[in-house]
Amino acid sequence: MSLWANLDTAFFVSWLAAAVRLAGPVLLAALGEIYGERSGVLNIGIEGTILLGALSSYMVAVASGSTALGFIAGGVGGLLVGCVLAALYLRAHASQIVVGIVFNILAAGLATWIYALVMGNESSPTIPMLEPWHVPLLSSLPFIGPILFQQPLPLYFTLLLAALAHFGLFHTRFGLSLRAVGENPRAAHAAGLNVVKIRTWGVMFSCLGAGLAGSYLVTAQIGLFRDNIVSGQGFIALAIVIFGRWSPLKAVVAAFIFGAADALQLSLQLFENKLPPQVLLALPYLLTILAMSGVVGRTLQPGALTQPYRKE
Repeated sequence: MSLWANLDTAFFVSWLAAAVRLAGPVLLAALGEIYGERSGVLNIGIEGTILLGALSSYMVAVASGSTALGFIAGGVGGLLVGCVLAALYLRAHASQIVVGIVFNILAAGLATWIYALVMGNESSPTIPMLEPWHVPLLSSLPFIGPILFQQPLPLYFTLLLAALAHFGLFHTRFGLSLRAVGENPRAAHAAGLNVVKIRTWGVMFSCLGAGLAGSYLVTAQIGLFRDNIVSGQGFIALAIVIFGRWSPLKAVVAAFIFGAADALQLSLQLFENKLPPQVLLALPYLLTILAMSGVVGRTLQPGALTQPYRKE
């Protein structure tokens, strides 16, 4: 089949619907990371946190038979990881970049070991996935109905969290304190703020979002656990934070852009085209490199990002 002969309405509807669906997990991780980076902590370890969140979600879903409990378990797993990373980042004053990279490597090995220990040589059972929710009336609208209003429930939960994250960050005292700590921790301390405590909250939110992103992958997209289930989505979430200029609402747009790139390479592989498949597979990662290179939003990053704080 020729590519140009199949660029019709059905192609665009299926492509954009897939883009919205694929944007969900990375958006969840990015929302939490925005809080972490706004507090001054760069949590590169969200790649490993997503993986451990996915493992927790899958194990609990298999053991309990409840997909909903599995989704919650991923968030709990993320919070447990957050306790460890917060201690290393803020109590031990370890390098945030080094700790994050090492933790990602450790998480990959730990997840493989735990999965093999629990499952043994048995074939992996598939868990019941969360079905798409057809929003009454809106789902029957032409074109936008299948794209926006026939998605899994976690997507709508994620969009609600984006709105709440924006309100909490820019319209509450806690959000003001968080941003102050991320810009100038010494001035924030002089104003009476507990810098370590607020940054700990930032790390916990970051890991909670990453853990729930792992739950999203398992319960709404795949229904299984695999060692390569994350495939760089943590780093894409970091890029979305930069693309979205550390704003939850802008991150929604950035996540849909990355989701569109990911969905496009999947859609184009169905048709005959002269591009090598490796080029199509690289599309979302090319956007990631562009974002993380600092081309977008370089001057808007929190002033104290990655800078450790020691009370004098």
